[in-house]
Amino acid sequence: MKLVLGIDIGGTGIKGGIVDLEQGILVSERFKYKTPKGASPQDVLERCKNIVADAEWEGKPIGIGFPSTIHNGICMIATNISEEWIGMDMIEFFKTGLNTDVVVLNDADAAGLSEAKYGNGRGVEGLMMLLTLGTGVGSGLFLGGELIPNTELGLMKYKKSIVEQYVSNRRRETEDLSWKEWGTELNKVLKLYKRIFSPELILLSGGVSKKFEKYAEFLDQDVEIIPALLQNNAGIVGAASYYVESRKKGA
Repeated sequence: MKLVLGIDIGGTGIKGGIVDLEQGILVSERFKYKTPKGASPQDVLERCKNIVADAEWEGKPIGIGFPSTIHNGICMIATNISEEWIGMDMIEFFKTGLNTDVVVLNDADAAGLSEAKYGNGRGVEGLMMLLTLGTGVGSGLFLGGELIPNTELGLMKYKKSIVEQYVSNRRRETEDLSWKEWGTELNKVLKLYKRIFSPELILLSGGVSKKFEKYAEFLDQDVEIIPALLQNNAGIVGAASYYVESRKKGA
């Protein structure tokens, strides 16, 4: 299978496109809609239907990255989405709603998959960490190229709250932080992750990865830290790739 539609559902935007899985690139327009306020299941489904229609992809396979831990197809937590999602069978919900074959995985895991297969994470034998810095902070961990799913390191306790309350891109924008202020705080978080996990490589993904040069000088760690090669398309490509990988494993 060469072409699969990937959809990346985030707290701010829902985007998707047709992915060429041989090259790991979008071969269609990148379709994007604002995530509806509250991010209820039905409202999110409607935006996904819009993307399917835009791509003229009715009845064809779809991979979906979703901002929650997904265990055996079940949504486990809700931080930047409606709590209505908790306990839902995600695969059945999207399969029925979109009337096609669907796979669902954590959105940061999807972004990491794309980088491990097509991007800057290729060939890393040790531990690779990918962080998505957007509405919240997502994470993907890979050991020898193999995914360790549902880590959600943005929810780790940090200072008086959790990590994503301090270094999400939403916080930077909402509080109008300078790149130095935000980058310095991010550096402290990366130091914590480095001490706990000892990664060989840390990749930064999400929209803010396109502005890496603005805060790179404030990241002072003895580990390589670089932006994701696929940048903000990483989640789309990874979700599409997961469709084929999961089918190979009989999921």
